[in-house]
Amino acid sequence: MISETSVSPRRPAAAGVVAVAVAFGVAELLVGLLSTGVSVVVAVGNLIIDLAPEKVVRFGIRVFGFYDKPVLIAGIVITGLIIGGGLGRLAVRNFAFAVFGFMIGGAVGTIAALKDPLTPGVSGLVAVWGAVALGLVALRFLIGRVEADEQDVDKRRFLVSLAGAAAFAALAATTGRVLVGRMREVVAGREDVVLPSPIDSQPGPAPGDRLTVDGISELVTPNEDFYRIDTAISVPRVDLDTWTLKISGMVDRPIELTFDDLLDLPMVERFVTLSCVSNRVGGNLVGHARWQGVLLRDLLDRVGVHEDATQIVGRSVDDFTVGFPTEAVYDGREAMVAIAMNGEPLPFDHGFPARLVVAGLYGYVSATKWLSEIELTTWDAFDAYWIPRGWSKEAPIKTQSRIDVPRQSERLDPGTVPIAGVAWAPNRGITKVEVQIDDGPWMEAELSAELSKDSWRQWAVDWEATTGTHDIRARATDASGETQTSELAAPAPNGATGHHTRTVVVS
Repeated sequence: MISETSVSPRRPAAAGVVAVAVAFGVAELLVGLLSTGVSVVVAVGNLIIDLAPEKVVRFGIRVFGFYDKPVLIAGIVITGLIIGGGLGRLAVRNFAFAVFGFMIGGAVGTIAALKDPLTPGVSGLVAVWGAVALGLVALRFLIGRVEADEQDVDKRRFLVSLAGAAAFAALAATTGRVLVGRMREVVAGREDVVLPSPIDSQPGPAPGDRLTVDGISELVTPNEDFYRIDTAISVPRVDLDTWTLKISGMVDRPIELTFDDLLDLPMVERFVTLSCVSNRVGGNLVGHARWQGVLLRDLLDRVGVHEDATQIVGRSVDDFTVGFPTEAVYDGREAMVAIAMNGEPLPFDHGFPARLVVAGLYGYVSATKWLSEIELTTWDAFDAYWIPRGWSKEAPIKTQSRIDVPRQSERLDPGTVPIAGVAWAPNRGITKVEVQIDDGPWMEAELSAELSKDSWRQWAVDWEATTGTHDIRARATDASGETQTSELAAPAPNGATGHHTRTVVVS
């Protein structure tokens, strides 16, 4: 081993970075060859989410929204590469330092793989320690090239070796991801699902039910545009041949249903608006879709719920949990185990093969995706995933409105300008939306047709815009007579409040 000071620190650092990249790539490849589970990096990400302080999780959702999980994965990879650079420099002095560093990484990967319910135990461990071994082999080889180049006039061999190792890392990672993706698609069997005809459905929107304003949200949100907020970094691909839904706990007759069993039960279609509690005032973490599934009260009647069972717990295949009052199933709201969304089997991102949809409750207490179990218990006996992390246990969706057009800071011409958006109050319905310009009087907006009391409604009003800078704000009133408050509150702990406001310039 040569002295660290006798070589440029850049080469050992580069060797360490590429060696860690090789480890990442090999881990992906081995997972792809051995299982349909999640990657080691994703397992580590899931572990970080579980261990992260609630304020950190909140910050990630608030700042990155839909992209919080890709940002987390990128952060893990970048951190690993940076650490690799440091290990490369230490390896020049004493290779044992690098071995120790890789072993720590292997230990973290082992904990994450064993804890992650979607990672098969043996294949996960093989992937972790195979990656550690190949990463160390790559580092030892590249450090050897650094040492050899110091004694040779031709300095290109190291760069060629570095490029070759980096290319291998990229190819291994890509191949692993492709293998896992294809295997999970085939195993899941979503393409083979034939949806039964519902026994009861709500009519869809007729052409005249919509408002025709450029830029307004669609009356029914397309599946590809529906928001996704959950704790799953890698979307589960559930094998329909082995998937079951258990209904257990404080019931007379626990049952376990296959997917075919669900398909054989009477189904309904319902329009329901879902919203994430993290949605800021005027945010886009809300969507409206037609859901098809089995009414939850029918399933609970089948198993016989104990009188003192006051909480329904939904569990996902990845161990995520929600909890909501049992009475929510029997108070007249729509609550179902859904298997379809807008006329097609649930997309993987939105819970295939089955999920809970409960109108009027924020998703973090009700909307379990990739559902595996429904347990009846008491209100005090169990706190679901987000409750110990600082969010309220009871979480009715607040009445809200959003301005879609005009956009914030948009420059407008004087004259007639459309102001439009959507408003929602699931389980109550929207009866009125009003718009205010600066400190002027509130103007009542035109509303689209109401598809159901759980549907959002489009709204629009024409404004005779005059020159200057103007503030536009909106407020909605629900069917109970409650008008949304102007008092500003952050999403935590039970939903944001305030009037959505946009500032525009007319010139």
